[in-house]
Amino acid sequence: MIHTLFETPSAYRPSDAETAAPVPAVQAVLFDFSNTVFQMIDLETWLRRIAAARGRLAELDEPGTVTEISDQLRAAFRLPSVTALQEGRDLSAERHRRAMRGWWEQVDFLRGAEEAAYRELTAPDAWLPYPDTEPVLRALREHGLRIGVVSDFAWDLRTHLAHHGLDTLIDTCVISYEQGREKPDPQLFLKACADLGTDPRATLMVGDNPVRDGGAAACGLRTYILPAEHRTGERGLSDVLRLVV
Repeated sequence: MIHTLFETPSAYRPSDAETAAPVPAVQAVLFDFSNTVFQMIDLETWLRRIAAARGRLAELDEPGTVTEISDQLRAAFRLPSVTALQEGRDLSAERHRRAMRGWWEQVDFLRGAEEAAYRELTAPDAWLPYPDTEPVLRALREHGLRIGVVSDFAWDLRTHLAHHGLDTLIDTCVISYEQGREKPDPQLFLKACADLGTDPRATLMVGDNPVRDGGAAACGLRTYILPAEHRTGERGLSDVLRLVV
């Protein structure tokens, strides 16, 4: 995606009058999905679901088994062949499935269970909103802001929003596999703004990746980057409210 970085400065050109005028108030907020407003279920829960589907739950009850699988997953992800498969994996469902299979087949417990593993990865309840996700989304809506999701994702994340009753709070979803583009491609952010009918300069992008999500700044949006850390409690999304309301 390096070529898109060179296209970014020309992706949005405000007029001389716009650049001379005060910056408009934020009218819409875009959110990254994974590790910003939703997170995947924890590793052990995912493994137990796979094991249950395969009649292998007893294996996970052996001391140290989950830790060993976790170590194998991390080691396998560093293999050059596996790393190469991850490039552009969210551009299509097929590429993502191939990337995951290439990774999981390097792990003893998952070898031969790749289909069950993928089914449990994409299940509607396999992704959970952070505790502060719904309150912040509702507060934004109550203040009249439009809300969108811009995500590098390889299947329809609306399934997870709907499962948790949050789909009615989201006005648009721009997802990489549907667009054939990954962030920081400016067209993803600009499409979301167009869907919402908002000026990019009146739109805030919230995410956890300074390169991918921060790329929105190059096409006129303001950006807010959360710490890139694993969270189980609140994500810190209440800070967004202080920025826009």
